Amino acid sequence: MNSQNFTSTFSVDQTPEEAFAAINNVREWWSGEPGIEGSTEKLGDEFTYRYKPHHYSKQKITEFIPGKKVVWLVVDSQLNFVKDKSEWNGTKITFEVA
Repeated sequence: MNSQNFTSTFSVDQTPEEAFAAINNVREWWSGEPGIEGSTEKLGDEFTYRYKPHHYSKQKITEFIPGKKVVWLVVDSQLNFVKDKSEWNGTKITFEVA
């Protein structure tokens, strides 16, 4: 498998603390049914996201620096809209606030 990265940068009119709080309020911005299950608030938390029948993924918070950075490791996934249904497994989703 080829390693590929995706990076995107954008600005918001919020303090770093407000932006960090919004990132970690996953239930408010990652919609679906039944949506998010589990905790998204601290290091070591695990949560799942489901959007039946298209998407299932389980994330573990592996880095958590309040106001600055949070990293999710995708530990399991089932994506029904791509050829490799588990292609997200092992992916790190990183949010850095500056």
